[in-house]
Amino acid sequence: MGQPRRITKKYSTPKHPWRAERIEEESKIQKEYGLKNKKEIWKAHASLRAARQQARALLVKSTSQAEVERAQLLARLVRLGLLKPAAGVDDILTLSTQDFLNRRLQTFVYKKGHASTINQARQFISHGHVTINGKKVTVPSYLVKAEEENQIALIREFDFNTASKEAESSG
Repeated sequence: MGQPRRITKKYSTPKHPWRAERIEEESKIQKEYGLKNKKEIWKAHASLRAARQQARALLVKSTSQAEVERAQLLARLVRLGLLKPAAGVDDILTLSTQDFLNRRLQTFVYKKGHASTINQARQFISHGHVTINGKKVTVPSYLVKAEEENQIALIREFDFNTASKEAESSG
């Protein structure tokens, strides 16, 4: 039958599970960004951690291969819209978890005004009402590239905000 695929976790849990300060902070972030669970915060933090580790390792090295890897890392983060095109490797160390969470499709749909709440934005995406460049995207955690920001649209022709307000007033 062949070798089954070995799926690895894309995050790591906090070292100490019951710190009240961390739990409160994560709960606040979870509500602000309309996340399903704290695992989504941990995934964003893991992405940030990986970028920072790579940047720290590349700051020390001075080989030609390190220069190529620096350029690739910066290009990837600029393409994702996390850094400006003129940014350097030092700017990677200033990024935060919120920077990654701000690049999620769910956040963009809400901030563009396609949804009245962040949770409604998540619902529109998971129900298949959102397209990027004409292609349906059903993943709220999709990281929107800088060139795709203006290509986010709703499939439905009527305005969801007025439809939801009418439903609230009649019910």
